[in-house]
Amino acid sequence: MIEGLKTYIIGAGIGGLALARVLALRGADVTVLEQADEIKEVGAGLQISPNGLAVLRAIGLEPALVRSGAVLADTVRLMDYRGGEVVRLDLTQMSPQKYYFVHRAELISLLAEGARAAGAKIELLQKVERVEAGAPAALVLQGGARREADLVIGADGVHSVVRPVLNGVRAPFFTGNAAWRAVVPNHWGRRSDVQVHMGPRRHLVSYPLMGGRLINLVAVQEQRAWLEESWTQADDPANLRAAFADFAPEVGEMLDAVDEVGLWGLFRHPVAEHWHGQGLALLGDAAHPTLPFLAQGAVMALEDAWGLGAALEQAAGLGTGLGTGLETYQLWRRARAQKVIRAATGNAWKYHLGVGPLRFAAHTALRLGGALAPRRMLGQFDWLYGYDITEALPEKSGR
Repeated sequence: MIEGLKTYIIGAGIGGLALARVLALRGADVTVLEQADEIKEVGAGLQISPNGLAVLRAIGLEPALVRSGAVLADTVRLMDYRGGEVVRLDLTQMSPQKYYFVHRAELISLLAEGARAAGAKIELLQKVERVEAGAPAALVLQGGARREADLVIGADGVHSVVRPVLNGVRAPFFTGNAAWRAVVPNHWGRRSDVQVHMGPRRHLVSYPLMGGRLINLVAVQEQRAWLEESWTQADDPANLRAAFADFAPEVGEMLDAVDEVGLWGLFRHPVAEHWHGQGLALLGDAAHPTLPFLAQGAVMALEDAWGLGAALEQAAGLGTGLGTGLETYQLWRRARAQKVIRAATGNAWKYHLGVGPLRFAAHTALRLGGALAPRRMLGQFDWLYGYDITEALPEKSGR
């Protein structure tokens, strides 16, 4: 147990709230500081693959996830942008592992409730201006108030106030891709499948949410223009429709239903070299932002939360101190984060092949693989989905 460890977590997102429950269940004195006036998220969906579900199960929140209206996925369909199916993958072959689609706001809500139920405190309208390493560590709020703690954790995303203290300032670079997000009513009876329509320099992902009442859309297009790295930048739905005007009629129908859409540029950040300092640590996107081509951003934050809690508990049990626990956390997590990010980055080009021989050859290979060796196609992700951090041995958990 890490009984009484005074901890501040900056950011009430998925990683921060999951960590709050993980640490509070182990006896820590946890306070989450959130700069917004309420705990909320943009109206968008995300995917919880088996490796993320393992963490939710371990902290007792899997039943709440199921009750939230999360959709149990059973099929992945890779589609040509003109509408023909390239390959269909049966996710039920991963049984007993399960894969869910969940509304981001619902996940945030159940994590917040879980954190409070475990004894963590959540304070709103608390903007952290800067942090200071030390024993104790300190943070300074907007307005000048200063607070001290044994541990301050930056779970505050790509614009983290903690990351520069540990790693200096390094500007990200624009990947040449922009993404739109939208949610529309499910008028098409979609119940449990994710579809990826792949076109020249563009792709569109769609899947059901909220018990099948909604469809989540993520559309990515290669662009030269430099866009703001933001989750909250609004765009005209007409721009989205124009960008995908030559896609299949079923895509056009979904895009015609879009009333509001967010747009953001996709930037690549390096995995942080240093995840911890004296009394400081990073978690989730603050440590390792990932591109949305493998649907692992939220899941990696969940893995981090469990890994940090387990590392601190192990250090406390061995009497080796907080610093050793933080070193162990980075050792367990950094290599795996790098591997996941490399895989996500490498996925982008596969979805954006132009019309021509390369596209024909790639799609033909996918069709043959799906027909002749469907389990092998799923098996290429065993290293990702089959990994359970709650059961992995410490010496293996970074691999």
